[in-house]
This record gives sequence, structure tokens and C-alpha cells, in this order.
Amino acid sequence: MEFDAKNLQWTREPEEYSITQERIEIITKAHTDLWQRTYYHFRNDNAPVLQMSTREPYFSFLVKTEFESGHRFDQCGVVLYLDSENWLKASVEYENETYQHLGSVVTNHGYSDWATTAIDASVKSMWYRLSRRESDFCVECSMDGVNFSQMRICHMWEGHDEIRFGIYACSPEDSSFKAVFTGMQITECQWPAHDGQAPDEGL
Repeated sequence: MEFDAKNLQWTREPEEYSITQERIEIITKAHTDLWQRTYYHFRNDNAPVLQMSTREPYFSFLVKTEFESGHRFDQCGVVLYLDSENWLKASVEYENETYQHLGSVVTNHGYSDWATTAIDASVKSMWYRLSRRESDFCVECSMDGVNFSQMRICHMWEGHDEIRFGIYACSPEDSSFKAVFTGMQITECQWPAHDGQAPDEGL
């Protein structure tokens, strides 16, 4: 499997964007987001998502994001969007002039969680690597595209057989910014098989 921009398909096509094999740009629209229920109790499902489909059970997808975000909650990153109630995303989300949230959201059966760490507001680029091992997924991040750190391991209850994965960008409040995606490639799975404790019997 190789990355080919011709295989990408929109879920909610934005008004302004450009796509080439090497570079994708999205201009976000105000009041767009992905979130389901938890804590805030609202549901937002209108962010533009650009993805390709696969049944390949083991692979890694890499992408570099560059962003001109400067308003609260502006975000862009990697996504695996199956439907409105089953998806995961990882991004840098702008908060204020001091810090941003580097984090990930996993949504299973209509409920989202959010795991974050604070990073400096001066950070304006981030690499992500999304790896699949059947219905389990690993999301990693990197400042240089070489040295990756684990952000999250998760299970997607609807993540078996065919999935869709790619990129997204959105501006939940009254703002807009340009998100740029480069360095996109698909490789053999870079998430090694577990070599520690054996699985419980019957699993």
C-alpha cells in the first residue's frame, strides 16, 4: 500500500483547499469541530476530513502538519474517521499566547475522551504517525519526523476490516487558519508486536 493523493476522499469538503501528491492545504471555516457528548454534553460533527480507505491490517501513516493557528481551539492533525460516533484524532490545539494542547481524542460508540499535554504556543509544526495492528491503534508525535514519542494506544470497536484514515483541520470558535500537510507516506507497521506478558487464556 502506498500513499496516493488521488485516493483521498472528503467527508465534508471545505470551501478552500488545495491538494497535490506532496502538499495539502486546508483553510478552516469557523465553528467546525469533532466531539461527542462527554463532559461538555454537546455533539459536534462538521469538521472537514480527508481520507483514504484500506483493509490492510498492519501499516503506519506519517504526516507533517504546519499551522498558522492563533485562536482558541484551532487544530489540525491526523484522523481515523469511521462515522460520526467512531473516530480518533491527534492534533495540536491552540489555547492562548502561552501554551497549546498536544493531544488525542478517541471516540467509541458516541463518547469522546481527551488526553493532552501542554506545549509552548510557539510550536507551529508537528509530525504524527498513526499505526494499525488490526483493531488496535497507536498514535505517535515528533518534532523532527525522526524521533517519535507515543501519545496513545487505543482500541477502536468498529475498527476492524475496512477503515478510513487521513487528515483534518477545524476551528471550533469564530476563526479561520491555514493548515498545511506534507511528508505523507504509508509504510510497513512501525509499531512492533508486543513481546512482553503473554495474552490471557481465551483472548
